[in-house]
Amino acid sequence: MLDIKFVRENPEIVKENIKKKFQDEKLPLVDQVIALDAENRKTIQEAQDLRTARNTKSKQVGVLMGQSKKDPSKLAEAEALKAEVKADADRLAFLENRETELAEEIRKIMLVIPNIIDPSVPIGPDDSCNVEVQRFGEPVTPDFEIPYHTQIMESFDGIDMDAAGRVSGNGFYYLMGDIARLHEAVLAYARDFMIDKGFTFCVPPFMIHGNVVEGVMSQTEMDAMMYKIEGEDLYLIGTSEHSMIGKFIDQIIPEEKLPQTLTSYSPCFRKEKGAHGIEERGVYRIHQFEKQEMVVVCKPEDSMKWYEQMWRYSVELFRSLDIPVRQLECCSGDLADLKVKSCDIEAWSPRQQKYFEVCSCSNLGDAQARRLKMRVKGEKGTYLPHTLNNTVVAPPRMLIAFLENNLQADGSVKIPAVLRPYMGGKEVLIPKA
Repeated sequence: MLDIKFVRENPEIVKENIKKKFQDEKLPLVDQVIALDAENRKTIQEAQDLRTARNTKSKQVGVLMGQSKKDPSKLAEAEALKAEVKADADRLAFLENRETELAEEIRKIMLVIPNIIDPSVPIGPDDSCNVEVQRFGEPVTPDFEIPYHTQIMESFDGIDMDAAGRVSGNGFYYLMGDIARLHEAVLAYARDFMIDKGFTFCVPPFMIHGNVVEGVMSQTEMDAMMYKIEGEDLYLIGTSEHSMIGKFIDQIIPEEKLPQTLTSYSPCFRKEKGAHGIEERGVYRIHQFEKQEMVVVCKPEDSMKWYEQMWRYSVELFRSLDIPVRQLECCSGDLADLKVKSCDIEAWSPRQQKYFEVCSCSNLGDAQARRLKMRVKGEKGTYLPHTLNNTVVAPPRMLIAFLENNLQADGSVKIPAVLRPYMGGKEVLIPKA
């Protein structure tokens, strides 16, 4: 969310940014919100003038009432002035009500005007215009056929989607045995990996209030993702970023406490509306999964440095698991409205002969801080911090990349050295079928 003062003083910059995001339908909102802001400032000023006049007149009434004891003609003046005070009070009540209405109208519009993207963001209407920046690790295509990921899991008696369908419907799964253990091992390794990088481990609330949802994401994202608890002001989180950034709502953070570097575990719940094709069956796109996340709250001048560092952590982690990855810069049309800059880390799929998304790193500037009324208190006063987030790992999707890249010709799966302590020392998983 932008500062209304910035919009007022830079309407053409805001409009040009909307065009770069291919959201031309939002262009009229800029002039509309500027007009509402002008009316609101005029209303506030008139209300303030009336309060000042009311105080002055009220004092004059008191003086006249005192003088009327000796000079009865002053009583008429006092009554006339009282009538003016009453009229002013009625007008003031109207103006205060109008202030509230205008503030709400302005806020609703400001929530949908997109954040200003970084100049380095490539321009394009959708994810087909995302740009590959660099690759890490050599993509390998083995000389044997790689089965679909659920077939690999089934060979270990490690998944039961039929039972999950009977219990919960489509988009759910049971993980069992070695595959379930591998799932937890990856999460535990990712947790310790981030702790070793100096991040503080956290397990956050898995449900949050509506005002926190509004603070951390756009309305479009909210409608597409969030499950609401019926009859309560609570939503199931789609990622622990929602809780972790929400932790600072209405808070003033001492500058010496920055940066806040947090890594959090949570289950995640998403509607995942729509059909996504054959490659997104199985456990690729599901309603419930688990995730290790990283979140940073920092000074504005440090946010791009942290952005660069955070996506590189993802690369380092995946390479430690023998998974080739690439960094993909998200174009303007693929950025959510709150984001200043974002990139995906994609893992190599030897079965599909292409990369697919496993991490998403985003710099949101001060948008979430402004929505949540987060502040930092420094030597020169208070200011808005910047917020960033990035996936550490999100199994079971990450398991697809792991299983495909570590599958061997006999159907076994090798366990990289860094993961063996979390798998009871096992160096390889042997299929049961």
